[in-house]
Amino acid sequence: MLPIQLIPYFQYTVGAVIGALLLGMECWQRGRRGFYGTSWAVDSESLVTPWLISCWLGVMLRGLRRGHAVLRRFYTLDGIRTPNRGGTWEEAAGYFEAFGLKPKRRWYPLLMDLVDRYSRSTKQFFFGTASQHRGSVCQ
Repeated sequence: MLPIQLIPYFQYTVGAVIGALLLGMECWQRGRRGFYGTSWAVDSESLVTPWLISCWLGVMLRGLRRGHAVLRRFYTLDGIRTPNRGGTWEEAAGYFEAFGLKPKRRWYPLLMDLVDRYSRSTKQFFFGTASQHRGSVCQ
């Protein structure tokens, strides 16, 4: 059984990362740009920076794109639009909406159900890359 609440090589849990990204999505929906507002919205003791939020958004979107085929068995993902370059809040918002994850709602049980379904189906972590799946640096 995988420790699904974790992201390999991350200091923060899946819940902390998604919670911060939900705050970021809320800032984006209010017309704010960038990641600065999100870093201010999280706990000031957490040392979360705008750069870290940006990295988390990228990792989360890579995981969602990688798992899209598996996730569509459980969720309606027809409204998800992937941009040509990079990740966007719009794409993240589409996934969050499909999963029922909203900032002002009890989202954690829904998130853990999502992560559990994915991990049971694939036997892999939802976000991040475990060491056994990383490429070798020596050839």
